[in-house]
Amino acid sequence: MLVAERYDKIVQLVNDRGSIRVTELSELCGVTEETIRRDLDRLEQAGRLRRSHGGAVSVKDDAVQSEIPYAEREILHSEEKRRIAEAAVGLIQPKDRILLDASTTAWYMARSLPDIPLTVLTNSIRVASELAVKEKIDVISTGGLLAQRSLSFVGPLAERTLDGYYVDKLFFSCKGVHPERGVSESNELQARVKQKMIDRADRVILLADSSKFGVQAFTHVAAMDQIDEIITDRKLPSEIRGRLEERSLSLTVV
Repeated sequence: MLVAERYDKIVQLVNDRGSIRVTELSELCGVTEETIRRDLDRLEQAGRLRRSHGGAVSVKDDAVQSEIPYAEREILHSEEKRRIAEAAVGLIQPKDRILLDASTTAWYMARSLPDIPLTVLTNSIRVASELAVKEKIDVISTGGLLAQRSLSFVGPLAERTLDGYYVDKLFFSCKGVHPERGVSESNELQARVKQKMIDRADRVILLADSSKFGVQAFTHVAAMDQIDEIITDRKLPSEIRGRLEERSLSLTVV
């Protein structure tokens, strides 16, 4: 098989399956795993697929990639997200000014927050609704264009609202976390809002379950050096954990 033919076969397999591991590609193409890794690097550089931890992911729908509906995200890795949320709540002090994004993990945080004096700024309908019954918490919604799948506000109005505030702590999640390439999101509107959130926070805390690591989504959000702390779950692969610790990132595993 010529190299170009192997490239085409790899891309076809990735697109047909959505994702595939290096070991399987090695068997199907009849070459070593090291050769497959080099092939994936070249194909990613050419924009034909996206590397992930241990394999590759299709990018055929990335240009128009829509968000996973909130109801589906709510049940994905729910136990890990609850533990991460509880650890994040432990970082909050009375009278803090905090920013919560529209992730399901942030919603779990909102459910767990005690009714103490806080100011919470959010672009999430679900987070705002959850906090509405807590009398000591002041809730500020960004408003903006409603992204129906994520029940979040995005767009220029949401970004301008964020410009008017500074917060002590930002708690946010994302679509992908790559140790070298940073944090990424599924589309530009979500990415721009989260970039603005990062700009307005003294301390930036990333809440990401282990499935997000090694993934590079469509739109760049932030470099790893913009993140002050990461909270994740104990299923995080040891290789990824080592690469994060090499960057002297504060990492909490729950």
